[in-house]
Amino acid sequence: MQVMTDTARLALDTILQKPVKGIPSWMLHIMEHSVIERIAGAAPGSYKRAPEATYLAMQHAIGTCLLDQYIPKNPLTMADLGYERQEKGATEGTERIVVDGLLIDSPEAVVEHLERIVFPQMRSEIAAFDEDGQVEAIISAEHAIQQELGPAILKSGYAFVKFPRFAYGTYGYANYFMAYGIYPEVLERHFCLQGDLALLLNRAAARAFSEGSLPPLIRLDYDIADSRGTLVDPRSLDRIWLPHFARCLQPLLGTDVRMIWHCDGNLMQMVPRLLEVGIRGFQGFQYEDGMDYERICGMKTRDGDDLLIIGGASVTRTLPFGKPDDVKRELSWLVEHGPRTGLFLGGSSSITPGTPWENIRTLIEGLQYYREHGRS
Repeated sequence: MQVMTDTARLALDTILQKPVKGIPSWMLHIMEHSVIERIAGAAPGSYKRAPEATYLAMQHAIGTCLLDQYIPKNPLTMADLGYERQEKGATEGTERIVVDGLLIDSPEAVVEHLERIVFPQMRSEIAAFDEDGQVEAIISAEHAIQQELGPAILKSGYAFVKFPRFAYGTYGYANYFMAYGIYPEVLERHFCLQGDLALLLNRAAARAFSEGSLPPLIRLDYDIADSRGTLVDPRSLDRIWLPHFARCLQPLLGTDVRMIWHCDGNLMQMVPRLLEVGIRGFQGFQYEDGMDYERICGMKTRDGDDLLIIGGASVTRTLPFGKPDDVKRELSWLVEHGPRTGLFLGGSSSITPGTPWENIRTLIEGLQYYREHGRS
């Protein structure tokens, strides 16, 4: 690992849950090009001409201490009024879903595609798995991004720890969740095979953390809830998903790696389940949907330790619709009720076009204040 400046060291010490004076800043993923350029001190049009350089200049200007998901070109998908692309995906209202030449027009079509195409492919992937190659790929990718970020921003893990997922992104919500309800034994076979492969991948990930001296933090990012609660009855998850989720994470549980979970929607019913499996913290709270930040921050890991929390000003309520004083109050509330060690501050998710500049500026100023002064 390259030499770190004080900001990156603050991030690492916070991951390790050491007592620190300041509260480190997590990345702000701002989507509006003119705002990226304004913060970066770049000329209009700079982001489209040089997205990586402009995006990174923004992160440095913000004072970002920790970055996990590095997607500098992602805002190119956005215009001032939202997404520019016209095509629709399986979960975005497309009228016809075709996968590998098979029309997905019923839950039976989901089952047919899983059994005829997906399951054999996964078995072949498991049989051909190269652990040493995977370890090398993870370390190489993480070190390359860290080199690009420089010594002031610490790169932590994202996405290379695997686990079973719902396949609604492939088949669409309606037919996939009908299949989930009608053919749970087939869906569990899918979760089982995903778990088998994930177990192999996570053994490699555990080695990569150790052999590559990677910061011991990774964010697991997947949406299993909406504003009403989990997408399916959590009791069904207990039966056919959670056992495979739990077993594939075993290689990481005997290490010092902190696995934290990204929360979209109302995930309160799943929080105790995730903690029992071995998740050690959370990021991305939608407070207005019922995510009880104060209650969660008072919880403990299954080993009795404080949680690691990335608390953020709400990107769905406070930042787009509030006033600067609301942003200040929310940051103060996050600090007051956050854990004494292991707290980061940022936005709760991506900051969309149209968010008032005054609120973004107030957020950046607030992050700087807490980096320098902490809770004092």
